[in-house]
Amino acid sequence: MIRILLADDHEVVRRGLKQVLAEAIPHAEFGDATDGEEALRKALTGRWDIVILDMTLPRKSGLDVLKELRQAGQEPRVLILSMHPEEQFAVRALKAGAAGYLTKKAAARDLVTAVQKVLSGGTYVSSSLAERLAAAVATRAGVADPPHAALSDREYQVFRMLALGKTVKEIGEELSLSPQTVSTHRTHVLEKMQMTHNSEFTQYAIWNGLLE
Repeated sequence: MIRILLADDHEVVRRGLKQVLAEAIPHAEFGDATDGEEALRKALTGRWDIVILDMTLPRKSGLDVLKELRQAGQEPRVLILSMHPEEQFAVRALKAGAAGYLTKKAAARDLVTAVQKVLSGGTYVSSSLAERLAAAVATRAGVADPPHAALSDREYQVFRMLALGKTVKEIGEELSLSPQTVSTHRTHVLEKMQMTHNSEFTQYAIWNGLLE
C-alpha cells in the first residue's frame, strides 16, 4: 500500500491530483491537508510514502513545512508542487530537503513520472532545470552569486512579495507573521542587497525573472 498525503488549499486541485494518481497507482491510499499547519501535523503523525506539498499554503508555507519536518527528524519523501516557475524556488526547495520540484503547469503531463521517481528513492527535476543546474555547476568557479542568493528563504519570500507591491500588513497576514517581523526581514533584505527602497526590489526582480 502506497500512502500519499496531498497538501493543497484548493479542493479542485487535490481532487485532480488524486484522480490522476489513483489511476496510475491503483492501491494508493490518500490523505488531505488544506493548509500548512494541517500538512505539518498530518505529516508528523502519519506514515506517508510521499507528501505532495504546495509551495504557497495558507498559515505556513510549503518551505516552512519542509524545514520543520526535517528539524523534527521526519523523513517522508516530499515533492513540491508549485505555481512558481522553477527558477524562482526549485533550488531552495531542493536545498531544504525536497525530493523533487514540479510546477503546476507541468503537473498534468509529468505528475505520475515525478511521483514514481520520488517513490523509487530518486530526485525529480525537469530536464530543463537539470540542464540549468549542470550549467551553473560547470561555470561556478570564479562567478559570484547574485545578491538574492544571500537571502534566507523567509527573506526571499518577503523580498518577492514586496517586489510585487504587497504591503507589510498584507505580507504578515499571508505568512502569519507580525508586521514588526516582516519589517525586520525587509531591513535585512535591504542591507544584504544594498538597496534603499522597495521600488528597487521590483526592478531587480523583473530584470532577474523572479516574478511570475
